[in-house]
Amino acid sequence: MRIKASPKRPLTLVNLGCGSRFHHDWVNIDQYPSGDSVIVHDLRKGIPLRDQSCDVVYHSSILEHFEQDSALIFLKECFRVLKPDGVIRVAVPDLERMCRLYLRKLGDSINGETNAEFDYDWMMLELYDQSVREKSGGAMGEYLGQEVIPNLDFVKARIGDEARAIIEFARSGRADSGDQRRKRYSLVRRFVSGMLHPRMTFLRFWKRSLVGAVTTTESILTLLTGEDVHPILRIGRFRMSGEVHKWMYDRFSLARLLVQAGFKNPVRLNEGESRIPKWSSYCLDVLPDGTTAKPDSLYMEATRASNS
Repeated sequence: MRIKASPKRPLTLVNLGCGSRFHHDWVNIDQYPSGDSVIVHDLRKGIPLRDQSCDVVYHSSILEHFEQDSALIFLKECFRVLKPDGVIRVAVPDLERMCRLYLRKLGDSINGETNAEFDYDWMMLELYDQSVREKSGGAMGEYLGQEVIPNLDFVKARIGDEARAIIEFARSGRADSGDQRRKRYSLVRRFVSGMLHPRMTFLRFWKRSLVGAVTTTESILTLLTGEDVHPILRIGRFRMSGEVHKWMYDRFSLARLLVQAGFKNPVRLNEGESRIPKWSSYCLDVLPDGTTAKPDSLYMEATRASNS
């Protein structure tokens, strides 16, 4: 059942961690705003809205960056601000589809099918890189920065228009000098990080890393331990910056988590389906040209019961 709006009571629509995909009809919230209409707030500290003040809560590519316990707390915050009969829409990387495709590409590679090994390598990156990386962009950024990507069409089909943009950005610097190329590659890694996970706090990591190689605290720890602690602190800071994935979800685990947070009737939908009125007009999961913003996503909606 769709929620309904009227001229006298327009819907209150909230886009949490909106990044660069937001609409002016929505209340858009992000820690690093990319537009004047975006409210600046760190969602790890809760949602800065009143109880039962929203008709719709939407977030994409956020939940996987929370630890399991914190993810439940965050969804309970979404439940708190949602009105009875309101809708929550969640988009996360689809672990089930990743695993199925990984197994298919594994079998194809073992059977010696042409170019299957490249697709297998990419699926390994999708499954693990963003969970284990110790620097911004990780191995996925390096893969996309190659001069020749052997399975370009496959990669584009997996991550959408983001692949085209970052690849073009990387290739534009190949004619530069060595120093220029190194600087540009550093920017590419940062850009990859932001594009694949635009809701995250990677800019803070870069700011910290660039302001002096060793802080006073690091110097004291190095003196006390007799070891160079800068690499340890650098990795620790990055791992806490918000870029890495802390957990992954499939249709079963995401539905179960929504129910645990208090929601009812979780339903898996595609990028263009929704109980939200005029959903396609907002161009959040489907871009204006009709392409899917993040083709690797799992989309699920649930409701807050009228008596809760």
